[in-house]
This record gives sequence, C-alpha cells and structure tokens, in this order.
Amino acid sequence: MHGHGDDVVTAHATSRAIVEPAEARAREYREEAERLLLNPAASFSSGAGDRALEEEPDELRTCFERDRDRIVHSTAFRRLAGKTQVVVYPTDHQRTRLTHAIEVAQCAVAMARGIGANVVLADAMALGHDCGHGPGGHASEDAFDQFITEGYDHGPWGADVVLADLNLCRETLDGIRNHSWSRPAPFTLEGELVSWADRIAYCAHDLEDAIHAGIVVADDLPEVVRDVAGTSRRQQLATFLNAVIATTMDTGVVGMDKREAEALAELRRFNYERIYTRPESTDQSRAVVRVLTGLVEYYLENPGAMPPEYRTPEAVRGVVTYVGGMTDRFAFEQAQRLLGWDPARLPAGIGRNA
Repeated sequence: MHGHGDDVVTAHATSRAIVEPAEARAREYREEAERLLLNPAASFSSGAGDRALEEEPDELRTCFERDRDRIVHSTAFRRLAGKTQVVVYPTDHQRTRLTHAIEVAQCAVAMARGIGANVVLADAMALGHDCGHGPGGHASEDAFDQFITEGYDHGPWGADVVLADLNLCRETLDGIRNHSWSRPAPFTLEGELVSWADRIAYCAHDLEDAIHAGIVVADDLPEVVRDVAGTSRRQQLATFLNAVIATTMDTGVVGMDKREAEALAELRRFNYERIYTRPESTDQSRAVVRVLTGLVEYYLENPGAMPPEYRTPEAVRGVVTYVGGMTDRFAFEQAQRLLGWDPARLPAGIGRNA
C-alpha cells in the first residue's frame, strides 16, 4: 500500500479532509494559547524548557509536549507492560504498570482540564510516574533497599536514574520524583494533581481487579465508601475526580472535601487489608524479594553477564539499574536460568498456574 494520488499522496482513495492552507501551528502559537486559556497557577511551557542540558526549542512542539513524547517512546515506559501492578504476571484483564500509568494519566488530564492546569504536563508526569518501578511491584523496593544507601524509592529512581537520559524538563521530573504522598509536595499544580490521580486510580482499579479475581466482593466495602463513592470503578472515579476539581476551585487549595477524602482513605485502607497484605500477596512479595536479591548478588559477582552499559564504576548502582529495568517475566526467567530456581518456588503466575 503506497497511498493514493500524484502530487499529494493521501492515505485513502476516498480521502476528503481539507484544511485551509497556512503555516503549521508553530510552538509559539500554543504557548500563547496556554497563557490565554489556562489558570494563572498553571505551569506554562516556554521555548526548550528548563532542562539540565540546554537544547534548541522544537519548531512545532512545546517543551512539555516533547517530554510526553520522549516518555511514551522510552524503553522504560514500554517495559511497564510487563511489570506487576498488583498481581504478578497478570491475566489479560488485570492491570499492569502500563495500564495503571495510562489510567493515572486519564485521571490527571480530567482534573487538569477542569481546573485549567497544563494538560500536557500533567499527562507527561502521569505517564512517567512509575517508570522507576522494578519487576514484581512494590516488593522490588524492599529488595533493592538492601543495596542502595539512600534507599530505593521508585519516584526519585525513575526521575533521577531511569529517565535521566531523556533530559526532561525540571517540572516533569519533579512531578515524577514526588508523586507519592510520602514525598515532599511537587512544586507545580500539575504535580499535585498527579499525586491525587495516582491514588484515586489505583484505589479504584485495584479494587475492580480484586473483585474480578474473586478476592473480595463489592458488598465487603466499608459503608462510607459505598454511600459516598459507590461500588464500581466508574462511580468512584467520577466521585473522587469531581471532588478534587470542585474543592480546588472553591478553596484554591488542591485537595478534596472531608467527606470524599474519608471515603477514599477508607477504600485505600480496605485495599491494603483485604488485597495488598492478604497472605497470598505477602507470600508473593517475599518470593519477589528473594528472587531480586539473588539476581543483584549474582550480577555483582558476575558483571560480565550484564550488557556493557550497566558495568559502571558504581557497581551496585549499575546492577540495581539493570535488574530494576527487567520485566517480571525476564527477571524470573533469569532466576531459573542463572540461579537454578525451581519454577514451583516462584510467585504464582510466573512458574506455575495462579
């Protein structure tokens, strides 16, 4: 298929979309549109952006549009498709880190539109926020903590190690680095929205996955959650996202009314007690920690088994970067091949049926 037409080639023989001939919508046009349309508290794109290494501005894309594109095309973002959200090596219908990132981005974009924040920046932060996660979910942080002096936190690791080569804008990196509530507050409005979007998204969709997996039923939810936010993902997302928008516009503070905030807190507590820390989950986490610890120790003793780019003067950092970048499947295949792990000892879903 080579397209259709002579002087101008079109995709379809019946293509009929016509625009008024003019110069391409240059970057400056959208920068000006931001200043006319967005909330004064929003982050405004400007030229090449505030980057560690200076660059020339793109002719057509704003600095935050370039950041979003770089994240989406990065290896780290693609590998999220093979990394655990809640269930290691999930079935077709359970979330992965990639689908989680996309859902967080949808939530962040929805709130950014309602408040008048920079939608593109919020989208970029949300898509990149979990690129620092290792295989096997949050258990990877427990495994890597043993080797990293300052501790392994997927937010800073993602911003400062995994995505460092992308030379992203300072605002984008800050939103990725500080999206977790245990971190210092992001310095932008968009970063604050991504922090809310992450918690709202995972509370709702992790519950939905658990219901589909038969781990819990909707009637188990605390009364305050059912009364305020409903029992479905759709109801919960609408309730919590609209609450952030309404509260922020009413008070000027990026937050949520106490009634909805209590319901979200109770939903998160329920998920922790009934999903994340149930015996099967803790067994899975222990297995992940053992596997990843073994892999790090193996590569420290056998650096030649890693690709050359990971054999750095800071040996531990290079090894953790390599193992942290692995997908679930690759990590556990390496455990079998290099460490002689019996598939029966691997987390359910990896070496045996869930």
